[in-house]
Amino acid sequence: MAPAARGATVIPDRVVARIAVRVAGAALRRLLGPRHSRTDLAAPGARVTTYGGTAQLALSVDLPYPADIAVTCRQLQREVGERVAQLTGLDVRDVTLTIRRLATAGGPDRVR
Repeated sequence: MAPAARGATVIPDRVVARIAVRVAGAALRRLLGPRHSRTDLAAPGARVTTYGGTAQLALSVDLPYPADIAVTCRQLQREVGERVAQLTGLDVRDVTLTIRRLATAGGPDRVR
């Protein structure tokens, strides 16, 4: 393992990933609002690679359908990148987003 740069704090990738998962979950709840509270969405997942004070995040999320997927994804990427950077002091260069599945909103009371 290479020595850390002078004065730099080394945060393990798994810790940054946990932070990213929590931030992504909070951001999704805020972005989607109460209208999707009955949707069966799994918790976000994250993989992180850090090197020399920078981080690359890979998030996997479930999203409700119908929703504006493109707008939600852009906002989620921006918010998670900014918040993880604030919390860790890392320069978040990239937030890749994978949508695992689209969950139909409405639950069992949904009428066709």
